[in-house]
Amino acid sequence: MMGVLRLCIFAFMSLASFAVNADESLTLNDDILGLIVFKASVSDPSSQLSSWNQDDDTPCSWKFITCNLVTRRVTRISLEGINLSGKIGRGLEKLQSLKVLSLANNNFTGFINPELSLLTNLEQLNLSQNSFSGRIPGSLMNPGSIKFLDLSRNLLSGPVPEELFRNCLLLRSLSLSGNNLEGPIPSSLSNCKTLNHLNLSNNRFSGNPVFESGIWTLIRIRTLDLSHNWLSGAIPNGVFALHDLKQLALNGNQFSATLPSDIGLCPHLKTLDLSNNLFIETVPESFHALSSLSFLNLANNKLTGEFPQWIGSLTSLEYLDFSGNGLTGILPESIGGLTSLTYLSLSDNSLSGTIPLSLDLSTKLSVISLSGNKFNGSIPDGLFDLGFEQIDFSRNELTGSIPPGSSKLFESLQSLDLSENHLTGDIPAEIGLNSKLRYLNLSWNNFQTRMPPEFGYFQNLTVLDLRNGAFQGSIPKELCDSGSLGILQLDGNSFTGSIPDEIGNCSSLYLLSISHNNLSGTIPRSMSQLKKLKILKLEYNQLSGEIPPELGELENLLAVNVSYNRLQGTLPSGGIFQSLEPSSLVGNLGICSPLLKGPCKLNVPKPIVVNPLPHENQNGRHSGDDESDVPSNSMQRHHFLSVSAVIAILAAVMISIGVLVISLLNISARRRLTFVDNALESCSSSSRSGASLSMGKLVWFDSKTNPNISCMENPESFLRKENEIGSGVFGTVYKASIGNGDRNVVTIKNLVVSNMIQYPEDFDREVRVLGKLRHPNLVSLKGYYWTPKLQLLVTDYVPNGSLQSKLHERSPSSPPLSWLNRFKILQGTAKGLAHLHHSFCPPIVHYNIKPNNILLGENLNPKISDFGLTRVLSKLDKHVMSNRFQSALGYVAPEMACQSLRVNEKCDVYGFGVLILEIVTGKRPIEYGEDNVLILNEQVKVMLEEGNVLECVDESMGEYPEEEVLPVLKLALVCTSQIPSSRPSMAEVVQILQVIKTPVPCRMESY
Repeated sequence: MMGVLRLCIFAFMSLASFAVNADESLTLNDDILGLIVFKASVSDPSSQLSSWNQDDDTPCSWKFITCNLVTRRVTRISLEGINLSGKIGRGLEKLQSLKVLSLANNNFTGFINPELSLLTNLEQLNLSQNSFSGRIPGSLMNPGSIKFLDLSRNLLSGPVPEELFRNCLLLRSLSLSGNNLEGPIPSSLSNCKTLNHLNLSNNRFSGNPVFESGIWTLIRIRTLDLSHNWLSGAIPNGVFALHDLKQLALNGNQFSATLPSDIGLCPHLKTLDLSNNLFIETVPESFHALSSLSFLNLANNKLTGEFPQWIGSLTSLEYLDFSGNGLTGILPESIGGLTSLTYLSLSDNSLSGTIPLSLDLSTKLSVISLSGNKFNGSIPDGLFDLGFEQIDFSRNELTGSIPPGSSKLFESLQSLDLSENHLTGDIPAEIGLNSKLRYLNLSWNNFQTRMPPEFGYFQNLTVLDLRNGAFQGSIPKELCDSGSLGILQLDGNSFTGSIPDEIGNCSSLYLLSISHNNLSGTIPRSMSQLKKLKILKLEYNQLSGEIPPELGELENLLAVNVSYNRLQGTLPSGGIFQSLEPSSLVGNLGICSPLLKGPCKLNVPKPIVVNPLPHENQNGRHSGDDESDVPSNSMQRHHFLSVSAVIAILAAVMISIGVLVISLLNISARRRLTFVDNALESCSSSSRSGASLSMGKLVWFDSKTNPNISCMENPESFLRKENEIGSGVFGTVYKASIGNGDRNVVTIKNLVVSNMIQYPEDFDREVRVLGKLRHPNLVSLKGYYWTPKLQLLVTDYVPNGSLQSKLHERSPSSPPLSWLNRFKILQGTAKGLAHLHHSFCPPIVHYNIKPNNILLGENLNPKISDFGLTRVLSKLDKHVMSNRFQSALGYVAPEMACQSLRVNEKCDVYGFGVLILEIVTGKRPIEYGEDNVLILNEQVKVMLEEGNVLECVDESMGEYPEEEVLPVLKLALVCTSQIPSSRPSMAEVVQILQVIKTPVPCRMESY
């Protein structure tokens, strides 16, 4: 009987063990199935997931997978930075033991899958540094188990749902930074009582977080970053009962009123950044209690009152920036007690007194900027014994001489600016030992000494500015020994002797300015070795002889001024010398130029009369020809008309062929569009059962504008003829009011769709990229509306119309654009294009730069429109492409018509060059006469060769500075080079325009 009982017990235990094993096998299969389904929706170009094999019994040996050693269930998936892409589909919800999921630093797109909320044991979720878009699912934290959530640096938009934080009692760390999130910070955030780290920076959150959210009740918070949002209002005292707070960043907002004094009650605070706001009045004295503070930035506010004398009590400070305020008073000697300080900037205040001698006790200082104050006295010798990288004492009232410095300084200093003071005495010879020095500015002082030859010892110096420094003697021949100089400015001194032949060793120079000195002798022929030179200024000296003909080989020269010297003879036959203006040549003994009146003195045979049409040399004049043989104006005009006739014939043939091709393409495109429309209508009606196509998706990026949602439910109501304000290749533009007030006036572009419609998520992703673009010279994208048959882009309304209307459609009562405004439009447009080309990878190329796409805002500030639309309509067919070329005749770069050439951002540079010519001349790029076609680009080239290029300048703008207009025209011809690689980048164009306007390149504006 006992044996039977034992047998029954053994059988029961065996069955139980089988059941457990079967259940365990089932759960393991769930993990494998979930991971394989997830992998199927992911693109893995590097085969990083090749070890994920559905035939395996367990996923625990798979790469990037971690399992529980006991249950063998998957607990961790770490797929950071392995170049995965695609969307998060289904599958992951099967992994019910998963605690950590990290997909950071990949290329995932689409919406965040709300089914991730089914992972009931998930503790860490990291989806940062991807391209997820859309709104954050309100259910994402429903399980209540999440402790770490990072959704930063994506394309997420819209407000953060209140329900997201309904169950966040375990949340320790939250980062939503670097998205397009907007609206107020949710008040439900106050439920996250255990939150230690919160980062909402670089979004568009608005309102006052003090009154609208519960952030200040999170008493366990350690790091709080709300920087670079649209937050505003005052921060009253009494909100900083945050005993554990270590880092606080509110910079880059619009906070106002006084600084909250109770920040001083945060004893553990190490980082405090309140810069770039609107705070007023004095720095609260309670800040002196922040004994742990290592980083303090209050720059660019409206603070006033005396500089805090208690600053020396913050002995842990490493970074201190009070620049851009209105602080007064003196610096206390106690500032030298900040022995850990590495960065000090107090520039652009109204501080006075002497620079404290005690500062030399801050032996770790690397950067010091005291510029733009009223400091007087001498520079403390001890400061130049420290290992600085940057010193800026410019725009003060300092006197005395420059300290000699120590070997520690020589090994580290990269930038030294002592300009606009009252410094005197010799320049220390030791200064030449600064091996890393790249920028040296001693201008506008009163040294009354010679330039030391040790300046030639600088191995890396790129900018040397000694203007108006009262320097005497000769220019050292050793100056260019390093060959690294890019900018050399010696104007307004008392230099004597000749320009050294060794100047040709400055092979990197692009700006050479030695005007207003007492230099004599001839211009050295070695200058012809300066192949990068763009600007040459030698006016107001005693230079004699002829200008070396070799200088005509400098193809990059944009501006030359040799006026008021003792020069004579012929001008170089190449480069820009045949088109120099009288103002650049006057005041010499006798330079031979048809543009100058007065004697022509020659030390050589009569000058060669350069034929303005070099391809007709067989009929040209030679150097020995009589002056009576020089072609008259009528003969020159005759030659020019002959060329025009040839151009007209060729252009007419090309235009005829183009019209025929475009007509055929249009017929084909119309047939295809009809077919597509019919197909879409059929698909829509069958899938939606007759639902209205107007009920689409409305996405709004701009929280500052409050759209009338009821109006936007029927966007077709805006698309009426009376609202139309323009049309282009990509669609028709309408003006619309979506609320009350001027701020709610927008433009709506009805996009032309010429091929199969893209998926809405792809359209959404590309438009959101454009929505992130923010620049003063770009039209801001506010939002979009999408249905399968209707796509609308909503942008800022720019009140002053387009550049086209100001240049070519101006009414007689409307004043013409002045040169000042034209140059401003050129500079702004260049900066906008440079931002598109150089701030994004890959660059955003416009492809259609012309006056219609340059809108003019307040004070005629230019704003580029229609940028990036080729990203949205990526499947442009030949119909749209041919229409684009047809609507932009004269602006299109030659490589865009040749399929064998690679098209890049240089095609925008070409279009910008044509735009320059159009703005300066007031003419269209192609003009049709009765018997000829005038191509503006070619016409300006010919007139430049003839030396009368300023005759093509628009007379309506009145007076203009020739020294600016001429190099601008030269820049236009460089930009319109037929070879793309010969055109400058837009960043270089921005720099050149800045140099032309105010030749101080070291202080150029950024694009």
